[in-house]
Amino acid sequence: MAKPLVAIIGRTNVGKSALFNRLTGQRIAVVEDRPGVTRDRLYATARVGEREVVLVDTGGIVGGEEDVLVNLVAEHARMALAEADLLIFLVDGQEGLTSHDMIVADTVRRSGKPYILVANKMEKGRLDSSPFLDLRLGMPLDISAIHNLNIEDLRDAIVEALPLEEPEEAVEEDRVAVAVVGRPNVGKSSLINALLGEERVIVSDIPGTTREAIDVPLSADGQDYLLVDTAGLRRKSRSKEAVEFYSTLRSAKAIERAHVVLAMLDASEGVTIQDQRIAGMAEEAGKATAIIANKWDLVCARGAVPGENPRPAEQLGSKSLERALRKDFERDVRRRLPFLDYAEVLFVSAAKGEGIDAILPLASRIASDFSRRIATGVLNRAIGDAVLKHSPPSRKGRRLRIYYATQVAVEPPTVVCFVNDPKLMHWSYQRYLINFLRREFGFQGTPIRLHARPRRPEDGPD
Repeated sequence: MAKPLVAIIGRTNVGKSALFNRLTGQRIAVVEDRPGVTRDRLYATARVGEREVVLVDTGGIVGGEEDVLVNLVAEHARMALAEADLLIFLVDGQEGLTSHDMIVADTVRRSGKPYILVANKMEKGRLDSSPFLDLRLGMPLDISAIHNLNIEDLRDAIVEALPLEEPEEAVEEDRVAVAVVGRPNVGKSSLINALLGEERVIVSDIPGTTREAIDVPLSADGQDYLLVDTAGLRRKSRSKEAVEFYSTLRSAKAIERAHVVLAMLDASEGVTIQDQRIAGMAEEAGKATAIIANKWDLVCARGAVPGENPRPAEQLGSKSLERALRKDFERDVRRRLPFLDYAEVLFVSAAKGEGIDAILPLASRIASDFSRRIATGVLNRAIGDAVLKHSPPSRKGRRLRIYYATQVAVEPPTVVCFVNDPKLMHWSYQRYLINFLRREFGFQGTPIRLHARPRRPEDGPD
């Protein structure tokens, strides 16, 4: 089932990014003792007890001290609340209760969402968090994210507060769930309508037109699909930043539900930072992915990809020019999205219906690769061939030995290699093996996870 989304919310400089880093076990978010230092909203999977959650760091809900406006705090808090399954409302135990805490608390109360009130920076024993009872959200849990104080208690509280895991709804076995994701106004709703052949989703030039995420069943060429449009806001936003924040939240949840992710780009604008962020979420979630370069007709009409000078007018409309433009654009995509080097790029114009006939067949094919399982004997022969063609590098006089390999999971395909010492598996050789398996078995459009583990007698033959 989709992982629950847990949002860390609160006013600036209460330690949201530090808590995010602590719970994920990675130093992903930038931490600095200055309000608003986190510029990006960050998303990562975190394990709490026996469950996994998608943790959302809303550390940058304002850009700096000059931007600390109550309306922005409330707006971004509402956006996080709208998509989250659980809220961690963080307050600063050293600074104490503030009027901004009261504003956010009122929004939390009215949301009806499960929450945990947490007082951070409580490493000094004389500090008292009881004044936060005035928030009318119960007694806070005292922690220190930086000093790892009571973090295990917080993890236990998260598990207790999460909604109960429910069985997955019955889904037709052969149905492929396809999430259409991308930043606002790249044409997600237009693509859905083009695939359906009817206007089922509202389309407008105003970012955020779509009011709700929409699941649309579709059958084509004997294959059943479930298309998920992730555009839009529930309410009018005050800023472009707010639109992007909300669209990324929706993308995170839709990606978790999907087999295949269509990462849409506005080809006329090129690959942006938010495109990189959303595409990275698909890769991190381990989903089969295709890159859809929309509005390609605008690029062809201009005669140049973004950032380059237009070609001479007499070349416009020629097939050779379009081939050159596609090559230029794909080169830029590979440079900016190197983690999706396995994802095919399709060039389309959703508004004109050009190029869209290739999308569903591609989705069906990469969904098949996403769930493909390779027999253990066949897999080991392939790994053996890879080692013969390119021996593992040595480290300090020791060379990696791969004794045995097995595919332990699908969606995405996951291979475990039992070796003499996992530390000898250099990332470059791991990448070589992944690329070899991709060429050997046609795993196109899907990530491959490959792990090295020390061999034990029960793990298999030499």
